[in-house]
Amino acid sequence: LTPVALGEFEGNLWAGEAKAVMGMYLDEQANERQREALQMIFGGQAGGWPAGFAANVGEMRGMEFVPITFEMAGDLSTWRVDIPGLVVGHAEALSGPTTPPGKRVQTINPPGSEVGPGQVATWGRSVEVSTKGFGLDWTGTARSSKHIPFDWTGPN
Repeated sequence: LTPVALGEFEGNLWAGEAKAVMGMYLDEQANERQREALQMIFGGQAGGWPAGFAANVGEMRGMEFVPITFEMAGDLSTWRVDIPGLVVGHAEALSGPTTPPGKRVQTINPPGSEVGPGQVATWGRSVEVSTKGFGLDWTGTARSSKHIPFDWTGPN
């Protein structure tokens, strides 16, 4: 299942200098049990890393279940998310003169990783962005983007 979070903050969220304003779109393919679990996880009630992240959210503007399409190139060169009428996000991985051919700009254990420690972030920039919802509406290009895979598990 795919979650999409819209958020904004000013200052260093991780140093306690800011609190985020967020809204979340969650995959409509979730069944009732999964919907309840997703709301508990992203609301912080399930504990673990998500609860620590949720403590940095000063205002949660809502969670909605919607159709979400996520695509990622097998070589991590591009990723894209679409929510009809609400979100379009298309990003390309960064590269540079010292990046070996076919490799991506990545960080292991990135500082401030939204999905927790021990992850690999692939850094990119947006080539298309349009978001609408929860009063967090943006359009444009060349915004920062990163792809961070995660697998949160917990008790049954």
